[in-house]
Amino acid sequence: MPGNPFKELKTNLLAKLKGLNPNLTYHSVEHTLDVIEQSGRIASEEGVTNERDLLLLQVAALYHDSGFLETYSHHEIKSCDIFLIDAMDLEFTEKEKAIIQGLIMSTKIPQQPKTHMERIICDADLDYLGRSDFFKIGDSLRKEFIYYKIVPNDEEWEKLQLKFLENHKYHTGASQRQREPIKQQNYSKLITE
Repeated sequence: MPGNPFKELKTNLLAKLKGLNPNLTYHSVEHTLDVIEQSGRIASEEGVTNERDLLLLQVAALYHDSGFLETYSHHEIKSCDIFLIDAMDLEFTEKEKAIIQGLIMSTKIPQQPKTHMERIICDADLDYLGRSDFFKIGDSLRKEFIYYKIVPNDEEWEKLQLKFLENHKYHTGASQRQREPIKQQNYSKLITE
């Protein structure tokens, strides 16, 4: 069975991610590390124990936003390209590479995961919506969206965030149990502000 190349990939990619535009205040190294951590936590709570599946999930979480090194829009496609180049000399089967690409692409908004693993990475990517650090992390996304002209001002940001929270659904039982109640509290606080 092929070995575990995650440590090597992580060291190399985190070095590359230091080159991210500093105006990517949300899509940062910290976000990538958080998604890796949350993917592992959710997978554990969802009963995923196969070591190879966990590796594929970790690698996808590592690479899911790496495309921001090259582009803002449709960054998921670039993320897949960067992964494929980095994985060229590693022992991933073609099927495993396709699974990792599917995991990366599933994080595209609006999320439409098709597999259990895709549901896990999607929930990990938006885990912060149901946490106490929601407002701090949300503010980093607000700054990024204004800088990149996704929204023109704070008023439009607030409308977008409310609409996003209204429409968002967690995909795994673990996140529905653990994050949904706090997400609803965060949503209520936004409405009353």
